[in-house]
Amino acid sequence: MNEEADLLAKGLLERVGMDNSELTHVPKGKDKVVSIQPIHDHTDGINLILKALLHPEHGVIQDKHEIDVVGHRVVHGGEKFSGSVLITQEIIDKMEECSDLAPLHNPANLKGIYAIQKLLPDIKQCGVFDTAFHQTMPEHTYLYALPYELYDKYKVRRYGFHGTSHGFVSQKACKLLGLKLEETKIITCHLGNGASIAAIKNGKSFDTSMGLTPVEGLIMGTRCGDLDLGALLFLMEKEKLDIKQANALINKKSGMAGITGVSSDMRDIEDAANKGNKRAALALKMYNYRVKKYIGAYTAGMEGVDLIIFTGGIGENAVNTREGVMQGLEFLGVDFDYELNKVSRGKDIVLTKPGSKVKVMVITTNEELVIANEAIKTISQ
Repeated sequence: MNEEADLLAKGLLERVGMDNSELTHVPKGKDKVVSIQPIHDHTDGINLILKALLHPEHGVIQDKHEIDVVGHRVVHGGEKFSGSVLITQEIIDKMEECSDLAPLHNPANLKGIYAIQKLLPDIKQCGVFDTAFHQTMPEHTYLYALPYELYDKYKVRRYGFHGTSHGFVSQKACKLLGLKLEETKIITCHLGNGASIAAIKNGKSFDTSMGLTPVEGLIMGTRCGDLDLGALLFLMEKEKLDIKQANALINKKSGMAGITGVSSDMRDIEDAANKGNKRAALALKMYNYRVKKYIGAYTAGMEGVDLIIFTGGIGENAVNTREGVMQGLEFLGVDFDYELNKVSRGKDIVLTKPGSKVKVMVITTNEELVIANEAIKTISQ
């Protein structure tokens, strides 16, 4: 993993298809440039990105042919992809077949690929899959207790997501601590608006909280996480919900936003809780408990744990969340440094005291760097 790559520019394109689409472009050593204008589709958006990269004043390249490869994050690779791939028409066809498994994400990912084909037809493209890292999970951890023929027919199983992040931070932490990844039991907590936990045993994903879709597992910003399926069927009957409405309920109207009625943003929820909002305080307690419960379960599943990692926007910055999760885990051998935790945000740091049997760390993730490294490695093979 090359962590010393020279970042020439970074940016973000938001609200594609709207009149107030926004491109943020931050070239190395220069001021941030923000452009707000209508962007009709992904092709328009990528064309605007290319213009920013080539701009005579705030651009970072002279010619588009300086681009060797474009890396794409693809959410769902099903069982078809266990690693990054050079994108060909055959690969695109297989990615299309996976769209049923991630109807909200994969079609959008494919639009980006098609746009690059149109604008940069001679440039190689690489697909990096969120699910690929978790393809090492053993059968007994990824299968659901449904009729086995439904797995044979539809490949309904646990796939897991955030694989680039879980893999990256586990490698980075072991490197910083001088541990051998292939001999270490790690629990990685990727906590953001979407959140998941992974059990990484000897360098390989052993189990993870997200399932066939990103709904399962932890409580998230607007996703409900683990839910009794009977409760969903009950609500569908009582509220006369169709499939589309039920999907919106569990994906967009639940989670921290649904419990609090305040926001999906942890900062807003903590502020409301500090002002006496009981539902906000309850949501935070629920959130921390769910993370703690998975840590306990994965420790049992791996028959021990050496290292617990917090990453993602919440994991790296929400000191109260980390404190709430760690309280009561002394029985695992965690000697957490609560004072150090209070002043640690957004940096790689060990949050346990010297001699702690189990180490706890904050590790900053960098999924874009993973995608760039994977793209370079793929075209070099």
